[in-house]
Amino acid sequence: MKITKVKSHVLQYDLPEELGYSQQYYSKRTCHLVEVTTDEGITGWGECFGPGAIAVANKGIVEGVIAPMVVGMDPMDRDVIWHKIYNLMRDHGQKGMPMQSLSGVDIALWDIAGKVTGQPIHRLIGGAHRTKVQAYGYGMMLKRESVEDHVARFKDESAAILEMGFTATKMKTGLGPEADVQLCAAVAEGVAGKGRFMVDANHCYTTSDAFYVGRALEEMGAYWFEEPVAPEDLDGYRELRAGLKVNISGGEAEFGRWGWRNILENRGLDIAQPEVCALGGITEYLRVLALCHAHFTPVINHVWGSAIAVAANLQLLAAMPPMPGGLHPWEPMLEFDTTHNDFRDDLLTEPLNIQRQVAEQDGFVTIPDGPGLGVEPDRDFIKKFEV
Repeated sequence: MKITKVKSHVLQYDLPEELGYSQQYYSKRTCHLVEVTTDEGITGWGECFGPGAIAVANKGIVEGVIAPMVVGMDPMDRDVIWHKIYNLMRDHGQKGMPMQSLSGVDIALWDIAGKVTGQPIHRLIGGAHRTKVQAYGYGMMLKRESVEDHVARFKDESAAILEMGFTATKMKTGLGPEADVQLCAAVAEGVAGKGRFMVDANHCYTTSDAFYVGRALEEMGAYWFEEPVAPEDLDGYRELRAGLKVNISGGEAEFGRWGWRNILENRGLDIAQPEVCALGGITEYLRVLALCHAHFTPVINHVWGSAIAVAANLQLLAAMPPMPGGLHPWEPMLEFDTTHNDFRDDLLTEPLNIQRQVAEQDGFVTIPDGPGLGVEPDRDFIKKFEV
């Protein structure tokens, strides 16, 4: 079998309302799918992390840089292909967009391998440690409105997400430390007695401001404090983890085993959040997962994007060993974006229906057991939204 074509599909539509987080507001939803075709008629699908113009730029890397390297190669040689691409792009970026682009191609190769063998990806990795996984719903995005309006909306939305069946929810911050503490207090009140809440700062604080917010979160009982400071600030992460009781999480902006080695050896995370569609795909994710567990750091994957990304993460969550093990081991969760996302809900020929599963299965989602990713995108849907 040989790879005959590698193609990017960048999809986009206008959101019904503008959304924001600590770094920007956005009004369009984007996803970047990668399709790898073989001479035996088997096609694999992957996804690259990165919105908007980043997706368009990554399309150039996938089709203009990576495709010429791999056309003609055997798609089953996933590790050989991974290292060939990485080594030839190493001088031009060991992180960032080259790795995002490699990720989409690699995930598609795993999808092909599953289809060739008739097995789901989790079985190729080594089997399912669980057949269903708990999901948490995130929302509570920033908008161009007053602090008071944010507070009222966040309280109501956090309660509504738990009423959907999710057992935990995650909010955004980024209005400033004092205003953010008000937002967190509103969410803590909204979920009181019903479930857990987590806080995602998207690296908007200095270390001192992160301590201010983090100490308030301790009192409110937040489960984790995500990306409190810039991903480059390893010292800040270590200081926060040592000085706060709330769990410190992060890692979505890190790439490859070498970057993750530095994070883990620094001992700055209570919970690691690798992003498979960015760090180098499933091949590299498995190395990163092994590193995390070697450092006894639990993993809750970062998930953002379309149903392809969700399906890939479900496969990985199934195959994740319990850590540290025992009768009642610590368990991972699936991150689920509750905001408007047609690329998650309507992309597939047979939708995952995550929200319905959560409502009907006490907050749990079943792992797909079809070959490869266990899902197939609708080509007519892709044509409708392709940029």
